Amino acid sequence: MDAPLASTNASTQQSRDDLRRLRFSRHRPVMALAAMLLGAALGASGGTAAAEPGSAAAEPKSAASSEQALALQRASDAVVGVEVQGVEQAPSNETLGRRRSGSGVVIGDDGVVLTIGYLLLEADEVSLLLDNGRRLPARVLGMDLASGFGLVQALVPIGVSAAPMAKDTGVSSEESLLLVSGGNEGAVSVARLSARRAYSGYWEYHIDNALFTRPPRTDHSGAGLFNARGELLGIGSLLVMDTPGEHEAGPGNMFVPIDLLAPIIGELRERGSSSASHRAWLGLNCDEHPDGVRIVKVNPDSPAEAAGLEPGDLITGIDGAAVDDLEGFYKRLWNGGGPERSVMLDVRRNGEHRTVGVRSVDRMRTLRQARTI
Repeated sequence: MDAPLASTNASTQQSRDDLRRLRFSRHRPVMALAAMLLGAALGASGGTAAAEPGSAAAEPKSAASSEQALALQRASDAVVGVEVQGVEQAPSNETLGRRRSGSGVVIGDDGVVLTIGYLLLEADEVSLLLDNGRRLPARVLGMDLASGFGLVQALVPIGVSAAPMAKDTGVSSEESLLLVSGGNEGAVSVARLSARRAYSGYWEYHIDNALFTRPPRTDHSGAGLFNARGELLGIGSLLVMDTPGEHEAGPGNMFVPIDLLAPIIGELRERGSSSASHRAWLGLNCDEHPDGVRIVKVNPDSPAEAAGLEPGDLITGIDGAAVDDLEGFYKRLWNGGGPERSVMLDVRRNGEHRTVGVRSVDRMRTLRQARTI
């Protein structure tokens, strides 16, 4: 019995390696992918024997496979392309480009699509691209700077069923996940969760419990991450180079977990932004340093520029509290008072220490708005 078991385990490992490399066109049926997901799940659980065709044991498995295939097809169908043109001369065009494209997931029967918020920054025109080639007019419904989510509303009937959202986003590294992007180059592939941890971005951004997957995809912006039941786990945000893996860190993707949406979706639908999005902003890009956080870029026309801060400055304290990392710096900035207030920074420049006062602003109020819906 040892030899067949060893052979089966080797085949299972080969299947897992194949899964990591697998990427299908969105226009292919996902039945084969569902079968591979089931096979990977069986291998991960230690199953080694297949039921005989036509047996009583095979019938529930066949039914489960068909049910899963339908769930995964529904998940794939719910992912659409999102195309955006930014407001003319908007500052965000310099980093994001004026023309942007990504994906989104239909989450409402009223044509509401969930995507990653940076695609929608200072958007002037928004379109949704369906699998059948239809291009639909849409508008920005809401944006949450705190989580990174964005909502788009189709302006005509979209004719696509909403994807169910996972009630529990806890998954293991052994589970096979479905990563789906939309648009003309939309694709489906299998991913694995490599880590779940806090993430601090250099652009005054932080979330807890971000999802990190491998292998990496470059079409991650707004892509949907689904579990094997076809339930939405997260929305694609970034390509990161230090995602933890089985043996060493390597490139992968970061997803904003779907459980951050429930507390804010009402605000986004009603007011277009969440209360957490209206927070202090300095206009800094920073990275971590052993003695604090180091400024790598000062945004033009920002509070930081007005205060005379420069790239290379080392921030060692904020409002009398020491700064150890980006997370601590951001949370002290956001939780220290209203969005528009005087913030005192302890700064070291060329070996000299100084205290710099910065008048923070509400980031949402600095964004340029579209001329029309």
